[in-house]
Amino acid sequence: MTGTTSIRESSTVATDFVSFAPTEITGDRVLAAIDVGTNSIHMVVVKIQPDLPAFTIVDREKETVRLGDFNEETGGLSEAAMERAIAALKRCCAIASSLKAEDIVAVATSAVREASNGSAFVERVYDETGLAINLISGTEEARRIYLGVLSGVEFNGEPHAIIDIGGGSTELILGTGEPHRFLSSTKVGAVRLTAQFVSTDPISEPEFSTLRAYVRGMVEPNTTGLKSHLQPDEPVQLMGTSGTIECLAAIVASDRLGLVPDPLNGFQITYEEVSRLVETLRRSTYAERLEMPEMSPRRAEIIVAGAVILHETMGLLNADSITICERALREGVVVDWMLTHGLIEDRMQFQKSVRQRNILKTAKKYKVHLDRSGRVAQFAMDLFEQTRGSLHSWGTLEKELLWAAAILHNCGHFVSHSAHHKHSYYLIRHGELLGYTETELEAIANIARYHRKSAPKKKHDNYRNLPTRYHRQMVTHLSALLRLAVALDRRGIGAVESIQCSFDADAHELTMAVRAAHPGDDCASELWNLNYKKEYFEQVFEVKLLARLVD
Repeated sequence: MTGTTSIRESSTVATDFVSFAPTEITGDRVLAAIDVGTNSIHMVVVKIQPDLPAFTIVDREKETVRLGDFNEETGGLSEAAMERAIAALKRCCAIASSLKAEDIVAVATSAVREASNGSAFVERVYDETGLAINLISGTEEARRIYLGVLSGVEFNGEPHAIIDIGGGSTELILGTGEPHRFLSSTKVGAVRLTAQFVSTDPISEPEFSTLRAYVRGMVEPNTTGLKSHLQPDEPVQLMGTSGTIECLAAIVASDRLGLVPDPLNGFQITYEEVSRLVETLRRSTYAERLEMPEMSPRRAEIIVAGAVILHETMGLLNADSITICERALREGVVVDWMLTHGLIEDRMQFQKSVRQRNILKTAKKYKVHLDRSGRVAQFAMDLFEQTRGSLHSWGTLEKELLWAAAILHNCGHFVSHSAHHKHSYYLIRHGELLGYTETELEAIANIARYHRKSAPKKKHDNYRNLPTRYHRQMVTHLSALLRLAVALDRRGIGAVESIQCSFDADAHELTMAVRAAHPGDDCASELWNLNYKKEYFEQVFEVKLLARLVD
C-alpha cells in the first residue's frame, strides 16, 4: 500500500467567489443570533426556510447587563459587568439549545470593542460558555443594521435614513433597499453620555446644555455626510431602531393614544412630539421617569441622553417624523448568515459578495498590482486545496481569509517598501473592510503580515491580538502557504503556469511539480525563492518540501 496521495491541478480562478460557497443548505435550520451591546444583550432565535428564502422569529431574549459601566481606573470592562454578561450569555445559550438551534452567531459592539480588556473578555466567554463572540466595527454594525431593517421593511427604491441609538454608539445609514449610500457610526450612546455628562437628578441646566451641545457637535458631521448623498429636494424617510427609540415611542404613544401598540413596528412619532418629550424628561426625576410606560430601571437612568441624541439628529436631518422598526442588528446578523451561506439570490443580492468586493476596492485604494496579487492568490488557493486533507483540515471560511490576505499582502508598499509587511498589517486591520468581523480582519492582517520575514511569535502584539489558539494556529498554517505562493511569482511576470502537489505520508514529503508558463524559462528565481522560504513551511507542517520543474 502506497503512502503517496496525488492531487489534481486546481483550476479555480482567484476571483471566482463561487469557490468560497459553503455546502448547500436544503432543509429548515434554526439559528440564534446574539447582539452583545453596551447596554443590553439581545438574542433572536429564528427558523430559516431556505426554499423561500425567509426566516421566522421563534423567540426573543433581552437582558440589560450594562457592559458599558467601565472601570474608571483601567478603562476596561468591570468584573461585575463581565459576570452579568456571562451569566446572561449562558442563559441565552441554554434557551437556544432548548429550541434546538444548530448554530449561534454572536457579535459584540462598541463596549467590548473599546475596552482595554475586550479581547480577554471574549476569550473568557469562550472558555466559560463555548460561545465565540465576533467583534464588529461601527461601520460593519451599521451595514448589518441596514440588512436587519431591510428584512422587515420594503423601501420600494425610495431613500430611507436609519438611526440606531445604542449604549455606546449611534449608527446612521442611508439606503433605498439597494446598496447602501451611506454608513456611519458615532461614539455617542445613551450609556456613554450619561456616564460622561449626567450627575444630577433631574439633570441640571448646565449639564443639559453641555450634553446637548456635545451631541450636536458629534452628530453633525455624519448628518451632513448623509445629506450629501441625497439629490437636491430628494425626500427621505427616517426610521428608528433600538430600545431607546422604542421606549421614547412608547411614551409618546401612551400620551397620544392612551395605550402602547404591540408591536410598535411601523408606529410614527413627530419631531414636535420628541421635542416635548425631551423637555418632560429633562425636568423629571429618576423616580418620575420610572413611572413612564415601558420604562425599566436601567432605561430610566439613560433615557435623557438617548432622547437628546434622537432630538438633535432629527433636527439636523430636518426630519418631521420617525417610524419605528423593531428589526435591527440581531436580525441583520441572521440575514448576513443567510447571505454568506448562499440562501439569498435575488433581494439583497448586492450584498452577497460584499466581502470580496471590499477587498478588491481596498486593493485599488492602496495601488496594489492586481494582476500580480491575483496570481499569488491563485497559487495560495491551489496550495490550500492540494494540501487539504493531507497537511491541514481548514475549510471554506479559512480559504476565503487566505484569499483576502493574498490579494492584500503587498498593500503596505503604499506606505513604504521597508517593512511593508508590517504596514500591510496596519492598513488591513484599520481599513474597516465591510463584511468582516474584527476577528476575521485580525486574522487576514496577520496572515498578510507573516508572508515574509519573521515567523509569528507570542511577543508580537499583532499575534497576541488573535483571540484564541484556533486563530493563532490558522494564521500560522495559512501564512506558511502564502509564503510559498509569493515565492512562486518571485519575478512578478507570471513565470509559473501551474503547480501540482503530491504528498508521501510515509516519508513526510510534499513534492511540488512546477510547470513554466513560457518555453525555455527554467524558473530559476522562483525555484530558488521556494527553497529559500520553505524552512518555515517545513517547520509548520513537519514535512520536507521538494520542488522541481516539469515539462
